[in-house]
Parts: sequence; C-alpha cells; structure tokens
Amino acid sequence: MPAMSSRGGRRRTINEINMVPFIDVMLVLLIIFMVSAPLITTGVVDLPSVGRSSQQPQHVVHVIVGADEKLKVRVDSQEPQPISLSGLAERVKQAQDGDPKTPVVISADKAVRYEAVVKAMDKLQAAGVQRVGLAVRQGSTSEN
Repeated sequence: MPAMSSRGGRRRTINEINMVPFIDVMLVLLIIFMVSAPLITTGVVDLPSVGRSSQQPQHVVHVIVGADEKLKVRVDSQEPQPISLSGLAERVKQAQDGDPKTPVVISADKAVRYEAVVKAMDKLQAAGVQRVGLAVRQGSTSEN
C-alpha cells in the first residue's frame, strides 16, 4: 500500500521512485559480467618476425621514399634515380626484366607520412608486382 500522509482532512499519496528493483537488476548484471569476464578468450595475434635471409638475392629493386615524399628507384647497387608516382610501376617492371619473382624493397625516411608509402605499394600492387617488401632497420626500435 502506498505511503499516505494526512494533513488536515485530505489524504494524498507520496510519489517516489522505487529504486530497489533497479538496484537488484544492476547487481545481477554486475555478477553476470564478473563471472563471464574470465571465460572470454582473448584473441591471439601472430606478428611476423624480422629475420635475415642466409643468402641475399642478386637482383633487387629498391624504391626509396625520401623525407620530401619524392620517389627514387635504385636497381641493384646503381645510383638512385628520381621518378614520379605515375611512372613508378612501369620503371619497376622494366627493372625486373620480365621476372616477376625479382623482389622489390620499399624503404622510407622515418619522417615521411605513411600515406606516401601506401600509395607506392598500391601502385605496385595494381601493376601486378608480386614480391613487395618493406625495409627495416635492425637495432633499437624505441627512439625518444
């Protein structure tokens, strides 16, 4: 029965929100989440490792992305030659000499935006270049 207050000769009901059912539901949900949280398995991500090959390939095409986002192509140990993004795929195909297994290595300055590297990779992939890799520097990875 709702609480009543009597003032004078009139009766009126006191309107209050009953919080007990709300608190009960929240406690049940809290217990359910506390019990089920340890049962949830976390996803395992297998990251690739960087290793050294026992034998370096004889013919390698290097695509160099400079700090100013300008591209250069170096074939084997020749001097790097500047090239535009639109002519990159054609130059790399020409440097591969018809062998799609010739590796292409992209190296970029650490100050360059990642978008420039992705654009170069996208151009090469669209042209059908199969073996494209990123150059990494061995040693300390945390620089402050």
